[in-house]
Amino acid sequence: METEQRIVTANGITQAVRVAGPPGGVPVLLVHGNCSSAAFWEPLVRRLPDTLRIVAPDLRGYGDTPTAPVDATRGLRDFADDVAALLDEPSLFGAAAARPVVVGHSLGGGVAMRLLVDHPQRVGGLLLSAPVSPYGFGGTRDVAGTPTTPDFAGTGAGTANPDFVARLAAKDRGEDAQTSPRNVLRAAYVADPASLGEDEQLLLDSLLSTATGDDNYPGTAVTSANWPGMAPGDRGVLNALAPTYFRIADELVAVAPKPPITWVRGDADVIVSDTSLFDLAYLGSLGVVPGWPGEADCPPQPMIGQTRAVLDRYAAAGGAYLEIVLPGCGHSPHLERPAEFVAELLALTAVPTA
Repeated sequence: METEQRIVTANGITQAVRVAGPPGGVPVLLVHGNCSSAAFWEPLVRRLPDTLRIVAPDLRGYGDTPTAPVDATRGLRDFADDVAALLDEPSLFGAAAARPVVVGHSLGGGVAMRLLVDHPQRVGGLLLSAPVSPYGFGGTRDVAGTPTTPDFAGTGAGTANPDFVARLAAKDRGEDAQTSPRNVLRAAYVADPASLGEDEQLLLDSLLSTATGDDNYPGTAVTSANWPGMAPGDRGVLNALAPTYFRIADELVAVAPKPPITWVRGDADVIVSDTSLFDLAYLGSLGVVPGWPGEADCPPQPMIGQTRAVLDRYAAAGGAYLEIVLPGCGHSPHLERPAEFVAELLALTAVPTA
C-alpha cells in the first residue's frame, strides 16, 4: 500500500496524518516513537494488505504536524489526547466509531498504553514495538519501579547529548561525528545499519523533522543534589517520558476491558534494554559517566524485566499477552524484521474483541 497525507484539526491542534487502505478496512493506528515521524512506518505499510485501513499521525512537534508545547507533568497524555481525537474523524476511519489495533513504537508504545488506559473501549488490541517501560525511562531500580532517588535524578531532558541536540536542530545530514543524527540512526535505531537499505534517507528525514527546544525535544531540566546532577523539568518530551510523570503500570493492569497485547522486541536493542546505552545509570556502571555511586545506590533500570512483570500482572488480572523476541534485532523490529512484524500485526487484527 501507499500512503497519502491528510491535514486535520483535532484536540485543538493541526495534525498531519498518513492514511492508506479503504476507509472500511480493518482499522490500524500506527504511533511513531521519539525523534521520528509517521514516515518511519512507510517501509512497513508497503508490506501490508489492502484489507487494512492504516492511520499514522505525526505527533505534535514531529513530521509535518506543527510544534505545540508538551506539558511533561501530564506524562505522555498530550500525545495520547491528540491521537484519541483522531478516532472520531470520519475522513480517517470512516463513519463508524473506530476501535483499531494500536501499534506503538518506543515512545509511541507509551502513548498506546496511555490511550488504552484513558479509552479502553476504543482499542481493539495493542502491538507494542520496543516500548518504553510502563515505569518510564530511567531512574528506577527494580521490576516494581522503585525510584532510585526521590527526584528521579538522571532522567529527563538533562540526559540528552547536547551535541546531538545541536546537530538535530541544525538538520545535520553528515556522518563525520558519532553524535550526528545519521550515525545515531545507524547505530541506535537498528542493530545492523544495512537493514535501513534504500530507506535510510527517508528515515533520516523523519528523524530530522523533530522540533527542538524547551517545549519539545528534549525539554527543560533542573539541577539535583543526587548523581548525576540533573532531574526532569516540567516541559518537553524527555521529561514526559521520565518516571516522575509517566508511571502507568498500575493503571494498565487495572484497565477494563483488556484487549490482547503483543510485545515485540529485539534482543540487540540498545535503547530499551536492561543494559540501555541511553540510561545514565548503566553508562555510569561502564565508567562513561563519571561519579557513579555504585550498584547499590544507582543500578541500571531493568526495562525489559519491568515490562514483563507488568504484562504478567495484566494477564493475571484477566488479560492476555505474547512476548516475541527477535534474535539479532535492535530497536526497530518493523524495519529490521518486517515479515515477522507483519505476521504479528495480522494475527492481532484477526483476534475477535468483545
